[in-house]
Amino acid sequence: MTKPVLEIRNLRLELEEPFEGSRPIVSDINIKVHPGEVHALIGESGSGKTTIALSAMGYVRPGLRRASGQVFLNGTDLFTLPAHALRDIRGNRVSYVAQSAAASFNPSLRIGQQVTETPREHALMSAAEAMAQASVLYQELRIPTPDKIARRFPHEVSGGQLQRLMAAMAMISHPDLIIFDEPTTALDVTTQLSVLMAFRDLIKKHNTAAIYVSHDLALVAQIADRVTVLLNGEIKEEAGMSALIAAPKHEYSRILMAAGTPSLDCAHPGPTADFAEVPLLKLQGICAGYGPIGPSGQPAYPVIRDVNLSIEKGAVVGIIGESGSGKSTLAKVISGLLPAARGAMLIDGKPLTPRVEDRNKEMVRRIQLVSQSADTALNPSHSIEKILGRPVEYFTGLRGRGRRDRVRELLDLVSLRDDLMDRRPSELSGGQKQRINLARALAAEPELILCDEVTSALDSIVRNSIVELISQLREKLGVAMLFISHDVSTVSRIADTVAVMHRGLIVEAGPAGRLLVNPEHPYTRLLLNSVPRVEMGWLERAYAKVQLDQSALSDAMEAFRTA
Repeated sequence: MTKPVLEIRNLRLELEEPFEGSRPIVSDINIKVHPGEVHALIGESGSGKTTIALSAMGYVRPGLRRASGQVFLNGTDLFTLPAHALRDIRGNRVSYVAQSAAASFNPSLRIGQQVTETPREHALMSAAEAMAQASVLYQELRIPTPDKIARRFPHEVSGGQLQRLMAAMAMISHPDLIIFDEPTTALDVTTQLSVLMAFRDLIKKHNTAAIYVSHDLALVAQIADRVTVLLNGEIKEEAGMSALIAAPKHEYSRILMAAGTPSLDCAHPGPTADFAEVPLLKLQGICAGYGPIGPSGQPAYPVIRDVNLSIEKGAVVGIIGESGSGKSTLAKVISGLLPAARGAMLIDGKPLTPRVEDRNKEMVRRIQLVSQSADTALNPSHSIEKILGRPVEYFTGLRGRGRRDRVRELLDLVSLRDDLMDRRPSELSGGQKQRINLARALAAEPELILCDEVTSALDSIVRNSIVELISQLREKLGVAMLFISHDVSTVSRIADTVAVMHRGLIVEAGPAGRLLVNPEHPYTRLLLNSVPRVEMGWLERAYAKVQLDQSALSDAMEAFRTA
């Protein structure tokens, strides 16, 4: 067998300033990665995946120290090298593809200049040779218009294209090892599928060793040869990918298997309200977008067009679609953050004021928005008590002990301990922060909550717990919800009815049990066929189906335009 490109031996990383009862961040880590092999590191948030992956670059995060262990790249222990030697290796012999491509690119520089930076800076090839090599990679990664992409700026391409361009940047110097750190987490299912296919083909073609960090076993099953299962910084199981799927040995591996297996079972009993009553919210012919409104009532840059939707009291309506379909814009229109250019909104049969600033306190109370990123939604300088106490005081008038008691009740509602009240958001996990985000909306005692991709950035285990919490709150409080997601399997677990959005239109809507099992529109079929499964060989089969779905979708949208 060939020698490993990467070998991690007995790695142990600890806090620089340990406290009583503190544990190692990672311990007893032993991993080998061979040429052409993809080795996955999988586990929930905080399991040590990224910390281990970064050590493969000879990097230890600030606040940590290496207590013991070695990391060999082609036989050289990276931790024995001086800083200038490590700089020569990083980005050259070892490349890194981060989770957020948007945050990794310089918005003021053209894409071609950034992709070719490493070989130019390391004098590996001339500028002309680097541009030619980049052009080849653009084609191998299936990037549209590869002859024009280099002249564009990062904001001029989609998220999926930008993620593939990061891979081109990482591969251009022909590294021995490439590290993929959750590279498709923020992408919708259809984009995720094509990006994953492009990554896998590129790795095999160039015989590059790769580490793939993920919390999603269904994704890992499509690209990895071997997998290491991590929990609390320790290896619980290591096996070939097919062996792990066939017979996981550790209980935690089985939990990850269950969490990563999508289900389209729509077994929710549905709301108890009488659907013959006037719906809680009704949208009629809503058009919205950005820029000046034209004579026809259309904005210069339309995002959603002629949307009709009803939300019954106590019901959960799921909205699914890929990025750019108009899902979040619809939530902004309902919440009053983006007034519709045309159409009507009715609440209990009465007109709903388009602008949130023109709504009275009672109207604001009735409709609450829970945004996607709890990190940006929660003030980092405020305690949890202050974050939740402000809406409590505003909507209920409670102060002092009454306000504090209500904050305790809200924490209990979202299954959090009241000893978190004095902490700040940075001291909480991702799942805890999203629960606080939800509790803040509940402080108003709303009748409708707009959940905008509230589980998209969470690992599969935490995501399942948040979905279960939302289901419990719906049953306990009788609150209606608009649940927006690109994750079809998540929507199927919680929604009574589902509306599918594509290019600003609702192309199909109906009861979840019917629509997700027997879809009629080709775009709905495309979404369903793109949901990853914990099966070897699923990616090839799914990719072939999606090509047929996309062809049928093009025909359907052309028929709509000419109708």
